[in-house]
Amino acid sequence: MNTVAMATEPTDHADAADWRARVAHAFSRAAPHYASRATAQHAMGEHLLPHLPDKAECLLDLGCGPGELTVRLARHYADHQRIEGLDLAPGMLDEARRRHSEPIRWVCGDASMLPHTDASFDLVISNLAIQWCRDLDRVLGEIRRVLRPGGRALLNTLAPGTLHEVNQAWSQPGRPAALLDFHDAARHRLAARRAGFRRVVLEQREERFHYPDLNAVMASIKGVGAQVARPGKRLTRQDLTRARHRYEGLREAPGLPVTYHLLTLILEH
Repeated sequence: MNTVAMATEPTDHADAADWRARVAHAFSRAAPHYASRATAQHAMGEHLLPHLPDKAECLLDLGCGPGELTVRLARHYADHQRIEGLDLAPGMLDEARRRHSEPIRWVCGDASMLPHTDASFDLVISNLAIQWCRDLDRVLGEIRRVLRPGGRALLNTLAPGTLHEVNQAWSQPGRPAALLDFHDAARHRLAARRAGFRRVVLEQREERFHYPDLNAVMASIKGVGAQVARPGKRLTRQDLTRARHRYEGLREAPGLPVTYHLLTLILEH
């Protein structure tokens, strides 16, 4: 489920199950064409690879989507004992099983309630998934719990300012664009310390991608499942025309920009 989002998060615990169900449904629907539309997500995932440990026998890809990164890890650590890809969306796991023949265990599960015993993995990796989790402290606590002493977690997530062009184009008075509330670097560092990681390193970078028109911009988001509809007024043709005009005012020579503020967390147990 490694991506970004246009969404509205639940406001209380009673909505948590509904939120997870909507996220899982959106990404399951996107699964068949995710690999071909997740260009930005794949590019950002490359920043995790230089931080891979030399050896890892048991590995977990958290929010694995259709399993592209999971398979790369399986091939990188050819002598691994066990590798798992976990995702909240059953459709993503079906696609992973269809696309890949490697001996990988595909698991449907929630990052905030990992179905693993303590100290199960040498490496936990996650590319653009944990921003979908409501409780950052709990997720990082779960990741540390399933890591073995000396194990490493490599996590890509997103910071405030992500998709600011989308926000500018779609926001209206009293009706902001439906974007996730991203945590900043300080909040991630605090959560990692609270979880008990002995080493916490954060890298920050701005990643910008360009698309020919607004339809392509929105396909890059919705086309990978990264939209969870909120109840309320439906968009009109006037809304679309207004957004298109605003976004055209942001056009650069390569096309319409989409900016991601990427956080890479390198955490050691």
